[in-house]
Amino acid sequence: MEDILMLLCDVGNTSYHFLDADKDYKESVKTFNPHAITNKVYYICVNPHAKLVLETLDNWIDLSWHVDMSNYYDTMGIDRIFACEAISDGVIVDAGSAITVDVVEKGVFAGGFIYPGVNAMGETYKNISSALDYPFNYDIDLKKLPKNSRDAISYGYLKTLHSEVISHSKDIFLTGGDADKLLKIFPHAKIDKTLIFKGMKKVIAKKQ
Repeated sequence: MEDILMLLCDVGNTSYHFLDADKDYKESVKTFNPHAITNKVYYICVNPHAKLVLETLDNWIDLSWHVDMSNYYDTMGIDRIFACEAISDGVIVDAGSAITVDVVEKGVFAGGFIYPGVNAMGETYKNISSALDYPFNYDIDLKKLPKNSRDAISYGYLKTLHSEVISHSKDIFLTGGDADKLLKIFPHAKIDKTLIFKGMKKVIAKKQ
């Protein structure tokens, strides 16, 4: 179990996100040199270029090989998979450049969907018309139809997401960079931005 307290890394398209014991920090993909670390690092990676480099380093251990992939679908992102590994039951809403929603029932992945992220959807409305260039109103009352443009686009975006997530009647786990924003429409949800790392720890514990 000692290795669980060693360095963990979630490698994305723009950063290496590390967890060292209870401290997390990020390094830029453009400037960080993974050769500089000599300790053992357990990692997952969605960045194909970084993955090619890490595969040549003996002290970087790819945890994706230690998950039963038959529980998931072939093209599912490894970051989503490890977030699912972290919980036994609930709905995971990962609010990043895209919003992914995954349902876990009794320890088994039940399915999920991908929704445009906050910035992506904002750009979509803006591209339709400059008259729709508003920031989303996360304080909107989703029980009432809007009567102004800002709330109209906010309702159109947030209502669908909200309705689908709560329809599963499960605990909701928010993670990702925009998790704080979505907490306003899911006030009973739990924010956990280290969910992927918790999944990594569980996988490491199983392989010990």
